[in-house]
Amino acid sequence: MDADFCKIFCSSALPLTLHITPDKMIEFQFLLGCPNADTTLENLRAVMKELGIPESKLKISVVSDIDSARRLGFQGSPSILINRKDIYTGEEPTGFSYACRLYEFDGRKTGEIPKEFIRMKLAENKQDWVTG
Repeated sequence: MDADFCKIFCSSALPLTLHITPDKMIEFQFLLGCPNADTTLENLRAVMKELGIPESKLKISVVSDIDSARRLGFQGSPSILINRKDIYTGEEPTGFSYACRLYEFDGRKTGEIPKEFIRMKLAENKQDWVTG
């Protein structure tokens, strides 16, 4: 992944279609050069679009050094946080890691978070995205 990554993936292109509680946020954290970040971010954005979650609710954080990893409680690249909780563990991060991250889905280890898992977790938090 190179500097063009943020030019391509960090732009806001989705229209605002829902009323969102201001303190609710989805954060995508990654290390430059992570081989799984681009696919995971594409999956996240696709699911957000499907569910009508505005791009404005997505914060993208490049973890550039160990101090940033420590400050963010970074769990590895890529990571997705929903309202400060890790999408995979469901917990607020403790400790930190400055490395690539592996997940296990359906008995298979992978560095990418699949759309189906992201969809399930965002749907579980639907009340955070839609108000009124």
